[in-house]
Amino acid sequence: MNKSILFFSLFFLLAVQGQANEAPSLSLGKTLFESTELGSKGKSCQTCHSQGKGLDMIGDFNDEELKDIINACLRDALGGKLISVESQEMVALLAYVRKFQKR
Repeated sequence: MNKSILFFSLFFLLAVQGQANEAPSLSLGKTLFESTELGSKGKSCQTCHSQGKGLDMIGDFNDEELKDIINACLRDALGGKLISVESQEMVALLAYVRKFQKR
């Protein structure tokens, strides 16, 4: 099955489920963080950052910097395509990753 079709199908199902939420969905962010469909190497964000490993210091970065870092990881570590920094997927992934930062 084409990975793009699978990814957008998964996104659609989650979007329908969380339609009532105005804020970026943490459940979508978690799903993306755990998904091996974001790249071509069979890895997910969780592969390198199990239970938020290494993400505690992300509070040092503003949102724009962190979006660039997320995209660099998607491209380099996962072998995936960049996500638009304004997309709902990026906003949800950013919100989910932020939960691992030290306060």
